Amino acid sequence: MLQIDPKEISTPQLHGYLLGAVAPRPICFASTVDNEGNVNLSPYSFFNVFSANPPVMIFSPARRVRDNTTKHTLENVLETKEVVINIVSHAMVQQMSLSSTEYAKGVNEFVKAGFTEVPSTKVTPPRVGEAPVQFECKVKDVIALGTEGGAGNLVIAEVVQLHIDESILNEEGKIDPYKIDTVSRLGGNWYSRAKEGLFEVEKPLRTLGIGVDALPEAIRLSNILTGNDLGQLANVEKLPEGAAHYVSNLEEIHKRAHQLLEEGRVEEAWNELLSKLDN
Repeated sequence: MLQIDPKEISTPQLHGYLLGAVAPRPICFASTVDNEGNVNLSPYSFFNVFSANPPVMIFSPARRVRDNTTKHTLENVLETKEVVINIVSHAMVQQMSLSSTEYAKGVNEFVKAGFTEVPSTKVTPPRVGEAPVQFECKVKDVIALGTEGGAGNLVIAEVVQLHIDESILNEEGKIDPYKIDTVSRLGGNWYSRAKEGLFEVEKPLRTLGIGVDALPEAIRLSNILTGNDLGQLANVEKLPEGAAHYVSNLEEIHKRAHQLLEEGRVEEAWNELLSKLDN
């Protein structure tokens, strides 16, 4: 068996081992605001529920390994002491992944990822309308676990309000694991779907995906293309040539593009969508 002293390998290598072994991990999709009202939305898989009375959840926005900077979520909860923890279902996983792109401070990931902002009732940060469950939370404490790149920051959040989509409940009023259809994180690009198994989601581009808001309206408002489809189409560095003129909403083209995206064939899906341009 391989024997490893954590102090004798690089932080990125250790990080990979930890995330590959401690899996699957639930996803905290955290919405926050800063003191100026700028909204941020980002997912974290260092997350779980730790108490029912009081109801407490903990997630950890770690310092970036590559340059030891902190994330906007951490900065915001330190400022405002509030967060909404949204639960991620399979139907929104691609958009969730897109939101993890490191957009500049002040850029609203709700807009870039195509999610719906819903006002909260007891805290300031908005909820993700597409999330099957949303927890409004007050931050009780933030515990820094270190000062170097990769160090976690435990955000201890007490739930003050729950919002549950009734469509995920069974006849007894309990959450049905098949209906909520949650996803979880493993190492690398790997995810797990509670009712099916493993699948991959390509990481967002370091050069910044264009975002759902930059897609042509006929694609963005399609009745056929799903949120996951839009998340994949928006994870490109720039629109393909000619796409800015795209106004077609031909049902058959969108159906074929949807099928290609179901198979992860993003470039071919774009080619299909642009096969008949209305200029």
